[in-house]
This record gives sequence, structure tokens and C-alpha cells, in this order.
Amino acid sequence: MVLAFDARLSTRDVDAVFMPKSEISGAAEQVAENLGLPASWLNDGVKGFVSATGELTDEGMPQWPNLRILRPSTRYLLAMKCMASRVAGYDGGGDRADIVLLCRELGFTTSKQVLDVVAEYYPAEMISAKTTFFIEEIIAEIEGGKP
Repeated sequence: MVLAFDARLSTRDVDAVFMPKSEISGAAEQVAENLGLPASWLNDGVKGFVSATGELTDEGMPQWPNLRILRPSTRYLLAMKCMASRVAGYDGGGDRADIVLLCRELGFTTSKQVLDVVAEYYPAEMISAKTTFFIEEIIAEIEGGKP
């Protein structure tokens, strides 16, 4: 969200799926130690939301000869954020602002549009009532002109 959409100034960690896992984890630990970062600054918790049908792109991402950075397409990222449906709490801002930004980016104004995108990537039985209600709340806020 920070790199691809300039959604905010910073993030407390980087969510990633990386390969080879052991080598990247070891390098991330060294970076954390050298820069005084929390050990969890690079984490692969997002792998729980990876879909077999998700598309990746390098659009808007920095590239180097020895490092390839990909991100989910905007539609896929919206679906992933909706499936996580994290509410803001003491440990973070949740997914609400990101979902609003992605809905606006895609021009979505109805919960059906959003749920249809989620259904492109995840089977219906995986889409919880929590996710559906979260999306409906967010769309109501967008329609009402709230941030």
C-alpha cells in the first residue's frame, strides 16, 4: 500500500511472500539487527491470504537487477484486504482505510462489486459473514462521504 498506492508515509512491517524462505529470513534478521528494527519487520503472515488465482504485477514497484518485487493486482489486493478484514486496534490501523482507497481506485460504489471481486479469488465458503458485514459498513461510509 505504501509503495504502490502512496497510501501513507510508512508501515510498521512489510508483508511478503519470499523465496528462498530460509535465506531471506536470515538476511531480514541481519537487517533488523543492523538497523535496530523489530525482528518482525519482514513477515510472511500474508501467505494465509494467497489465492491460487491471484495476479501479481510489478507496476509501481521499484526494481533492481538482483531483486524482483511484485505486488498483487489492485483487484486481488482488495480481495486480500477484505478477507483479512482487520479492524483498527492498539496494534495497527486495520484494513478499513486501505479498502476505501482500493474501492475508490477501482471506482467501486456497491458492496456487490466488492464481494464479486472477492469471489473471483476465494471460494464462497471462505468468505465469512464478518467479511461481508465489514464490506457493507465500508461501502455505507463511502456512500455517506465519510473517509
